[in-house]
Amino acid sequence: VSTIYGNTAGMAVTTIPTAIVTNSAASGMVYKINTLVVSNISGTTSASVNVDVYKNQTTAYRLAYQVSITANTSYSPIDKGLILYLQENDSIRLTASANSYLEAVCSYEAIS
Repeated sequence: VSTIYGNTAGMAVTTIPTAIVTNSAASGMVYKINTLVVSNISGTTSASVNVDVYKNQTTAYRLAYQVSITANTSYSPIDKGLILYLQENDSIRLTASANSYLEAVCSYEAIS
């Protein structure tokens, strides 16, 4: 290991599968995912989330599937108890059951 860069990404989660973190095809790095937190910012409405590890930008493997998050609560599908690495050309994608309810924050390390 020659360098480790700490990073944090955030996004509004929509009904279209969208990457919160992508390790590009020729980055020369591996990404260690430390935490992923999905929060329901609605005061009254529950929403569900899918979290996929997308390998080689072609195949999705479900890490969490249709997990319901009640209003004003958070869900952590990835924390320090789960070691997850993204190789080159991999990403983590999130999909919500409805727009405007969920937001996500992911902290990770880019290691080269």
